[in-house]
Amino acid sequence: MKTRLYSLLLISMIMSCSNETKPIMIEMSADNPFNVELNKPIDYVNVTGKDIESYVDIVIDNADKEVEFIKSLEVLTFENTFGSYDRVSNDLAKASNNAFMLYWVSTDSITRAKGLEGYQKLESFFTDLGSDNELYNKFELFANSEESKAIEGHTKRFVELVIDGFKQSGVNLNEEDLVTYKSLVAEISDLTSQYSTNMNTANDVLKIDDKGAEGLPDNFKDKYRTEEGNFEIPIISATNGTVMSNAKSSETRKIFTTKYSNRGADKNLDILNDLVSKRDQLGKLMGYDSYAGYNLKLKMVKTPERVWEFIDGLVAESKEKALQDIEVLKAIRNKEMNTPDSDDSLNPWDVGYYKNQILKTQFQVDNEKMRAYLPMKECLVGMFELYQQVLGLEFRKVEDASVWHEEIEMYEVFENNSLKGRFYLDLFPRPNKESWFYGVPLTFGSATDNGYEVPVAMLLGNFTRPTEKLPSLLSFRELNTLFHEFGHIVDSMSYEGEFSSLAYSKADFSEAMSQIFENWIGDYDILSSFAKHYETGEVFPRELFDNKQNAKNVSSGLGAQGSLRRCIYDMNLYDKYNPEAPFDTDQLWRDIDNQMGVMSNYIEGTHPQASWIHINTHPTYMYGYLWSEVFAQDMFTVFEENGLRDQITGMRYRKLILANGGQRDILEAVEEFIGRPSNNKAYIKSLGLE
Repeated sequence: MKTRLYSLLLISMIMSCSNETKPIMIEMSADNPFNVELNKPIDYVNVTGKDIESYVDIVIDNADKEVEFIKSLEVLTFENTFGSYDRVSNDLAKASNNAFMLYWVSTDSITRAKGLEGYQKLESFFTDLGSDNELYNKFELFANSEESKAIEGHTKRFVELVIDGFKQSGVNLNEEDLVTYKSLVAEISDLTSQYSTNMNTANDVLKIDDKGAEGLPDNFKDKYRTEEGNFEIPIISATNGTVMSNAKSSETRKIFTTKYSNRGADKNLDILNDLVSKRDQLGKLMGYDSYAGYNLKLKMVKTPERVWEFIDGLVAESKEKALQDIEVLKAIRNKEMNTPDSDDSLNPWDVGYYKNQILKTQFQVDNEKMRAYLPMKECLVGMFELYQQVLGLEFRKVEDASVWHEEIEMYEVFENNSLKGRFYLDLFPRPNKESWFYGVPLTFGSATDNGYEVPVAMLLGNFTRPTEKLPSLLSFRELNTLFHEFGHIVDSMSYEGEFSSLAYSKADFSEAMSQIFENWIGDYDILSSFAKHYETGEVFPRELFDNKQNAKNVSSGLGAQGSLRRCIYDMNLYDKYNPEAPFDTDQLWRDIDNQMGVMSNYIEGTHPQASWIHINTHPTYMYGYLWSEVFAQDMFTVFEENGLRDQITGMRYRKLILANGGQRDILEAVEEFIGRPSNNKAYIKSLGLE
């Protein structure tokens, strides 16, 4: 049936184009590194700012010609409307992804600048494209045709996705409002870029002496010791956990977290205020009560009310455990400070330290000592072996690959010797590089006239950097992050659908497909297969692992409340904004702490909202981590039942969930994989809140 349908579509396309002249496309210079054959890697080492500029301009010019051709058609078919649009969108997305990626990671300032410039130029084109009423009318005309009504399955979902996307992109606005819409989108894009640049270039350091460094691991101190014998510790993600969990001096911890929470604050507080205001204007211009209402419309959750219901339920579930956690932390503080009767409130900068003291003294878990068993190189090998076995894939490292920095590695992904995709690893921090952790899509999988275009992605990390004396030694938290972010990579690699526009799932489900893989390092047989001492080769001790597992719910309620606090902050910014009385974004932290009634987490003089990438580039997204986690833990129960290395289960997971993208309803796919409707029992159990 499918073959017959597409044969009819092809005949229709040929007939409809008999009197139409396809536009002549501009050819990119042969020496431009972005001019590559299908499924050949880009020559990143030779990319210049001019190459990016030329690449972006040509892609936009050609896309404009394709769009004008679609708008000129008299006889419409799926292929010459939606099929063409998917190809145009794919070309634009590849250019946008590559330009933005190089803005994030390039070591050359001109390349970064041109990457940002190209990305913003493409964003502007996307805005015009999504609000092109003449183009939308062609799509709607075909969508209402008899031919379209016969379309089923993923093709029908693609048509619906495109139509819904246009409706959310201002296509139905009047001329005056459309001008406002485009202006707001451009201003928001510019503000988010400024925010990111300010955050990523905030190169502050903590300067302390021996007394201030007491408690920090010797290897860590050696790395940051100055010639004068003091210490200068960079204020970055890779140092945050070590300092806040180990520095014995409360003052050291306070100064560090104050600096960490103030990165970019001198500029970004005002930018955030503008962002929230303009996003509120955008949401209301589009007919919603708030920006959250507009932003959530096409996600799984659909409405702000459902997000609030979800958040409020978890706040109630975890509050009692969080209050108990605080009393436990107070007790260990009072013991160390020799103030047995003190009921003073916990300082927020002391929570991580006293939690670590509990782990070390009551559970014999030393997170810094565990690093010795988690060298990055061996962790990568073990992780690769696991993912390959479970998912039926093969990763092959490409030697002498053309990359944007000498530390970058490139791998190709195969299944039965057939190329499935390609990914890059950019693992360590460096000046001017994006400072968070991401699985970054570069090319989406899709069918083309010349064969299947395989997906390409990059793992962007800021893990503990190796030194002259030591390899990169990961904390367990970093190992968890590595497994999580690589989950995004295999999600990208697994897509094998026809349309690039369906390559990704709903935004508030996307984390589930990587969160699930964090569970594998909670199994000793798997962990011990690669976790070995970097000097002696000793396997990660079983006793240490058991101790860690016994301690997994230490402060779990407080941790859940901390995550929910950020969800509430995010949703307040974008769902509760009142232009007549704009937020004091510092006071909002205090108000939320009072509302939650657990502890005061806000530190006077700090502005963590100034270096929080999610509320900048991913507004109304934080709830999605918890929303996704519910599905992740539920899906993991299938592996628990069948075996964590069971390839049959892994292949079912890859085909039903990872390869799906947006081709079928997510809940249907999850229920087919689990064998029942999904529930939150496994998630609640994982928090120790049963």
